Amino acid sequence: MKPIYLAIIEDDLVVQESLVEFFGLHPTIETVVVTNSVEDFLKLINSCEKVPEILLLDINLPGISGLKGLPLIKNELPNLDIIMLTTFDETDNIFKALSCGACSYLSKRASLQNILDAVLVVSEGGSYMSPAIARKIANFYAPKKKSILTSRQLEIVDGIVAGKSYKMIASDLFVSIDTVRSHIKNIYKTLEINCKAELIRKSFNKEI
Repeated sequence: MKPIYLAIIEDDLVVQESLVEFFGLHPTIETVVVTNSVEDFLKLINSCEKVPEILLLDINLPGISGLKGLPLIKNELPNLDIIMLTTFDETDNIFKALSCGACSYLSKRASLQNILDAVLVVSEGGSYMSPAIARKIANFYAPKKKSILTSRQLEIVDGIVAGKSYKMIASDLFVSIDTVRSHIKNIYKTLEINCKAELIRKSFNKEI
């Protein structure tokens, strides 16, 4: 059987060593590049005797992040299949990765067997998602129920997600800052949340 040439970009040495050791036991998978950063990977691939076919890529890396590194890597190796392997499973990150060229997305909570399954599926031309990731994608495309927030509250949420200050939101909507604050207080109460981070998360996950 033709070997599968695998690359790994992972800065957590415990995880990296675990992956290398695990795949080293598989008869058809050969790990040809292992680095802890996108920058090192881009330097090494030009001197590799065997070009990797599949890459396990973390998001939270030193220097260039996995998400920002995706288009750089695809530019150098357009036929490389990239599997995101990360602790970041927010919907926004998932879609950014997929739109930048990743073909699969796995949580680091996945077992080594699940990661192996993903590599084998991808090697056959498929895509693989952790069940929780697949559910997030399904929820994103599912018919949306009517929001429990008012149209004005949704406008304010959009402003917060866009990173605007209360003053900027008030100016955009031609209302006072106190009115914005009052709406935000009611939004938090309606959604049963306590902070801006929870509001942004719910917005990204299409829970509003």
